[in-house]
Amino acid sequence: MAQILTIDDDKAMLALIKNALSKDGHTVTCICQVTETLQDNLSPYDLILLDIMMPGTDGYTFCREIRRYTDCPILFLTAKSLEEDVAFGFSVGADDYIKKPFSILELRARVNAHLRRDQREKVQCFCVGSVRFFLIKKEIWADGEKLSFTKSEYEISLLLAKNHGQIYSKEQIFENVFGYDKESDISAITEHIKNIRKKLAAAGLSPIETIWGIGYRWNGM
Repeated sequence: MAQILTIDDDKAMLALIKNALSKDGHTVTCICQVTETLQDNLSPYDLILLDIMMPGTDGYTFCREIRRYTDCPILFLTAKSLEEDVAFGFSVGADDYIKKPFSILELRARVNAHLRRDQREKVQCFCVGSVRFFLIKKEIWADGEKLSFTKSEYEISLLLAKNHGQIYSKEQIFENVFGYDKESDISAITEHIKNIRKKLAAAGLSPIETIWGIGYRWNGM
């Protein structure tokens, strides 16, 4: 089931949402307001429910800011129903609106529908466990810290992480990352994996497993 983040300054609303979505097996994290560090801790969430009218940072502003960091569905919870309000919400990165007051059945149905069809190609950020890949910048972060990876190390890590659980031989890693015609020694893959592990270990992580006689797989979740 999914990890869902709900942000609303109405505590009664948060309790209602948590109770409703927990019945579908989802884990719901409830927050009363946007904090400065929140956008750096979005990797665990599969869907975000976001109120618009909140003190401090409003939902529109927060949605626009976090679209650079997450591809997960963002659904606005709002009493605003004017056409221009809805259009503006979509323009800043929202995927849908759930208008207050709403029924529990509607909430559960809309949330589960978005989770089922969220198979979009990740274009901004890809996360496995506490490791976050920023695809455009080609950066890897773990627990809020940027890791220093070479281009080859990044590509190998991304290949294994995006296909976590799948075993790749050194030959398959070489072909996927460097291509058939690349002039390089396939034995360099072993050294790349060694360096990747060392850098991940410095962050307290060891997601890459050696399957002796076969290859490697990413097991970190």
